[in-house]
Amino acid sequence: MSSLLTNTSAMTALQSLTQTQRYMNTTENQISTGLAISSAADNASYWSIATQMNSDIGALGAVNSALSESQSMIATMTTAMQSTISVMDAIKNDLTTAQQPGASLTKIQSDISAQQNALLSIGQSASFNGQNYLETTGGTVKLVSSYDAANGVSFLSLNTTNTALFNATTGATSGILGVSGAAYTAASILTLNIAAATSGDLANMLTDVQTAISSITSAASTLGSMTTNLTTQQNYISNLSDSLTTGVGSLVDANMNEAATRLAALQVQQQLGVQALSISNSNTQLILKLFGL
Repeated sequence: MSSLLTNTSAMTALQSLTQTQRYMNTTENQISTGLAISSAADNASYWSIATQMNSDIGALGAVNSALSESQSMIATMTTAMQSTISVMDAIKNDLTTAQQPGASLTKIQSDISAQQNALLSIGQSASFNGQNYLETTGGTVKLVSSYDAANGVSFLSLNTTNTALFNATTGATSGILGVSGAAYTAASILTLNIAAATSGDLANMLTDVQTAISSITSAASTLGSMTTNLTTQQNYISNLSDSLTTGVGSLVDANMNEAATRLAALQVQQQLGVQALSISNSNTQLILKLFGL
């Protein structure tokens, strides 16, 4: 039955065209954003999981930056520690030379004094972003190493008591170089003065210097181990971040090949829907012809 008031075929064609247009909008949004799920309306469960994972990825990025900073900081102090060992070797050589009969203790002391000033300068300059684990009173420092939603931030601990060379604020009377020697108790490495030393004093000073070199070598090893731990942790964080990123992609990323193919098919459906609607609307014109209009 033909009706002027109700065009059923046109209504059906319009509904089909509207649905096709809605699918096209969704597909075009996927292509433009690269996301199959871009909001909670698309899939509340997957969107929620992906959002939390993206938040964790951001936190891991901050951890990675902190690890890089820590590596640079430890590298600065490791370099200073290596320079300290070189200076200590020079003092050791001076003390060995001083034990030769006829050696000029005054001249040798002049060189030792220069080396002592160099030790102070090296320790004081081993600062990175306000942190210095060589010129310090000691204590445990916690370096950011990881993050997870359940436990929050994790740390790598460094006991700076083992790396402290001295502390200028206490008159350089603490640390490996600041404390009085065990053999020559009258002075520390930083205050040794051989100008009036006896052969026994020189021998004791040399013993203390060798002990200090061993302690500094151990401290350098501690910093080296921390560098290794930081590198290992940074590699782990990088791999973990990559895994989470891949996981987020599997949840919300659009398959661009499928989306492009679907869009092409929908464009054809749209054209056919427009054609069908046009044909349905033309039926009304046929009724006019029945009346000779």
